[in-house]
Amino acid sequence: MQDPLIPEGAIFIGGASPAADAGGRSAAYISMKGYAKIYAVAYINQANAATILLSILQATAVAGTGAKALATNVPIWANQDAAAQTVFTKATDAVTFTTSAALKDKIVVFAIPDSALDASNSFDCLKMTTGASNAANITSVFYFGVPAYASASPVNALVD
Repeated sequence: MQDPLIPEGAIFIGGASPAADAGGRSAAYISMKGYAKIYAVAYINQANAATILLSILQATAVAGTGAKALATNVPIWANQDAAAQTVFTKATDAVTFTTSAALKDKIVVFAIPDSALDASNSFDCLKMTTGASNAANITSVFYFGVPAYASASPVNALVD
């Protein structure tokens, strides 16, 4: 297996720091300009049995301009007991994922290729959102960006 050469070949991008998820949350929008794929990763400490809906939105700018739901299904993997195992289960390709109600630490990964965005209408930005659940549930989001081309200075995904 080839080393991903962090940060030249793949970078981490902060999306949303850990916080209570009572009313749902929105991670930062990031630009896919210069990226072939983004892995949107949710880390969840589920302390209440309220499920959490995870969704991907797309926009034409990192300010959220023209935001709409992703229309192309993407691969999703979930580890719904991350404190006990490192194994991820492949879910059905989709644009949303709902966690189980089990009181566990969870990690959910959406693999989003640049082709999943509505490029014909200038959509090149995305973000992950969480649906309303319960204040005892703590969620956070980060992105793992795979640049379209290797570079010593990857493109800043937080600007257009």
